Amino acid sequence: MSVAQRYRKLPVEIEAVQFRRDLSAPEAMAIYGWIEENTLGSFEPMDVIEGRKPYPASGVSIDPRDGRMIISTLEGLHWVDLDDYVIQGVAGEFYPCKPEIFAQTYEQVGA
Repeated sequence: MSVAQRYRKLPVEIEAVQFRRDLSAPEAMAIYGWIEENTLGSFEPMDVIEGRKPYPASGVSIDPRDGRMIISTLEGLHWVDLDDYVIQGVAGEFYPCKPEIFAQTYEQVGA
C-alpha cells in the first residue's frame, strides 16, 4: 500500500464570475452566452436529464423544472445555484463552485 503524500496546487489564473442573486436578466444571459460561446453550445436538457441522450462533453442549458443553469462537463451535469461562481478552468472547461470553496481557493488578481 502507498503512503499518501502532500501536494500543493499550482498557481494558475482562471476566469470566474459570481452568479449573484441580484443579477439582471441581461447579466445572467451574458454568463450563459460566455459559456455557450466557449463550449459545444446549448443542449436539450430534458433528453439528457431523463437519459434519452448522453450528456455532452461540454455545454450549457437551463433546467425547465426549476430555471437553474446546467453546465455539462466530461464528469457529468452540474447545476449552478444562486451565489455560486462559474469558473472557466485552465483547459477551457466550465464548472460551478460554491462561494465558500471559491474564497478558500482563489484570490482576485486584478480589477
